[in-house]
Amino acid sequence: MFAAYAARFDRDEPLNGLELGDRPAPEARPNWTVVDVKAASLNHHDLWSLRGVGLGEEALPMILGCDAAGVDADGNEVVLYSVIGASGHGVGPAERRTILTEKYQGTFAERVAVPAWNVIPKPKELSFEEAACLPTAWLTAYRMLFTNADVRPGDSVLVQGAGGGVATAAIVLGAAAGLRVFVTSRDEAKGKRAVELGAEAAFGAGERLPHRMDAVIETVGAATWSHSVKSLRPGGTLVISGATSGQAPPSAELNRIFFLELKVVGSTMGSKEELTSLLNFCAAKGIRPTIDSVLPLDRAREGFARMARGDLFGKIVLTV
Repeated sequence: MFAAYAARFDRDEPLNGLELGDRPAPEARPNWTVVDVKAASLNHHDLWSLRGVGLGEEALPMILGCDAAGVDADGNEVVLYSVIGASGHGVGPAERRTILTEKYQGTFAERVAVPAWNVIPKPKELSFEEAACLPTAWLTAYRMLFTNADVRPGDSVLVQGAGGGVATAAIVLGAAAGLRVFVTSRDEAKGKRAVELGAEAAFGAGERLPHRMDAVIETVGAATWSHSVKSLRPGGTLVISGATSGQAPPSAELNRIFFLELKVVGSTMGSKEELTSLLNFCAAKGIRPTIDSVLPLDRAREGFARMARGDLFGKIVLTV
């Protein structure tokens, strides 16, 4: 079957390790199912895999891709929850949790095998392309906002960086839930698009905000950390799920954190139950993921290059 896979690692030029070509089709082991992939979406995790982060040489070649929507062996339209071993189903309770592409082959292929427990019915209101955007970036944003940020309708939330998958998801989900969403971006055009998605206002990177925030959604890391901490009201919450600009900010702002009793909460993806709630929320409220572009699988390299440059607004989707 045709697939996009990591053939080797290159920390400086990750796309050098990306290959497109034939790979063995998966077979369903007991309690697993094979899904015909209709659409899959890119995540920064895929670039990190090409750099060798979280993946060993012994696992190569590894088909990339965590997120997908497709049709299972019984003809049902489904969405994949990509955390394998979260429940022990299909792998046993002794196996540590991994996500697709860390141990098991991923979704950038014509077919993918996963434990049957990891398959969730796709709402009919969502297309395959839309549903494929949700299991990682949108699930991460959902958990950051509604599980870890401790916000309620009317609260003010700052989303750092307006263009990435998690950021655009947080804007749309937050606005739909009645939050006052503010964003920052180095790109004025992306800031304007964020306002079109539901943000109340957009500001330049590091710019002074009109008032203190109840929560900050942080995925950028070192470049925005100080601004994030300084943007919070006393007792506010900073939720971090990534550090695309690096993990060592010039100042940790520790004095401000303890003096103002700020909360710093780490957040990683979400549970299967949260993904089900996210799917139902999107279907019921007419929420649709922001899609930057849709490419056929044989043009995956273009999508990877676009993501590596940061030249995107929303999710890049590959169709099979």
